[in-house]
Amino acid sequence: MSKRISNDSLDEASKQQLQAIRVVLVNPTHPGNIGAAARAMKTMGVTDLALVQPKHFPSEEADARASGAVDVLHQASVYDSLDQAIADCSLVVGTSARSRHIDWPVWLPDECASQMLTAAATGPVAVVFGRERMGLTNEELDRCNAMVSIPTNPEYASLNLGSAVQLLCYEMRRAAGNTVSGAGSTEAKTATREQMERFYDHLQRVLVEIEFLDPEQPKLLMRRLQRLYNRAQPDEKELNILRGILTSVERSRHQKTD
Repeated sequence: MSKRISNDSLDEASKQQLQAIRVVLVNPTHPGNIGAAARAMKTMGVTDLALVQPKHFPSEEADARASGAVDVLHQASVYDSLDQAIADCSLVVGTSARSRHIDWPVWLPDECASQMLTAAATGPVAVVFGRERMGLTNEELDRCNAMVSIPTNPEYASLNLGSAVQLLCYEMRRAAGNTVSGAGSTEAKTATREQMERFYDHLQRVLVEIEFLDPEQPKLLMRRLQRLYNRAQPDEKELNILRGILTSVERSRHQKTD
């Protein structure tokens, strides 16, 4: 006989981890999908919904599809860009079913849930869902540490947005009771997306200055470097070291030209 998990089976720390998970919907077209996503989230204890340039919101249709989860909708944050929506997140995972020219680390839903719950013990994390028709662009995936792919029937891989949110939120709740609360809390916090973006700007500036990067023909260099550092997930102390190295290179070159 399978073990039944009650609604009260999670301790407060696990519930807080779930509440630190942000579901980001990029350019959702159908308000009904927004409502379905909110309902899927609330049933699993995930309540932080972020919308990036939704086509129709607020919407009566979204409220109707949300059923008893209109509070999640009414608390949802609306942003002009993905960068704004994930700026304070230490781990960002993008959803994608398409193969890409540059490989991203790809997690299955249960692996994604485990990684996100661990990171959520120390601050906000995000799982990002793309447009209903075309998903996330490569530029948007550049902001992600990894991708999560939901295994589907290859002959009919279409998965509704609300269903995808439900499946991943279920895996998050399932993993919540298996994560050690506060793990690594004595260590430096993982760098946020905003901190990483400032580092990438600094890195690109230095690479151009030392003529390692040709701004007229950048090719895929910066994208590959972003993938490298996104996989590494440096903490704040490590990122400060990297920024310090870049600053030292800049200072040395300026001294030589004076």
